[in-house]
Amino acid sequence: MRLSFLLTRVLLLRSLSTACVSTVPKSSFMSLETASFGAGCFWGTEKFFKKEFPKLKEVAVGYQGGAAENPDYKAVCTGTTGHAEVLQVKYDPADVKFEDLCYFFFRMHDPTTKDRQQGDVGSQYRSAIFYTTDEQKTIAEKVIADVGANAAFKKAYGGRSIVTQVAKASTFYVAEDYHQKYLDENPGGYCSHRKYW
Repeated sequence: MRLSFLLTRVLLLRSLSTACVSTVPKSSFMSLETASFGAGCFWGTEKFFKKEFPKLKEVAVGYQGGAAENPDYKAVCTGTTGHAEVLQVKYDPADVKFEDLCYFFFRMHDPTTKDRQQGDVGSQYRSAIFYTTDEQKTIAEKVIADVGANAAFKKAYGGRSIVTQVAKASTFYVAEDYHQKYLDENPGGYCSHRKYW
């Protein structure tokens, strides 16, 4: 009787574990990748990336690439902390390709102006990609070469060269709460971004 009970229990547990495994998508077991993009004011960067890539797992605006610890918006705006306003994205490579993120990045801002996006001037508005893996670095550099040779890109920017910084990701500092999803909550708010080509 006891042996029969144990055998039944083992079979039940085995069937439950098989059922659980079979209902969980394979991609759920993959680790997410992270990268950050500086394209001027981070409000518009967030809006454009979220619209173009609805499968991004997490997005947050913040500050990266500087020397000061725990910078706030006021300090970053002085241009003395060395940080750029960035959008940090976390994504599943099975759903979103880093190469696609990079190509889109070069379409939605002007990567030919140093420390400037339209009326926003200062190193905090620089064009930058902060990578977290060597593969991301290689892809970013390849995309820069491809985009720089693209006829539509050359026409849109009058033949100017890309000045985008490609750097290993340093500490990312999340911006203040009121900056997160800013244009979702303030649809008529300031945005200097558009698709250029």
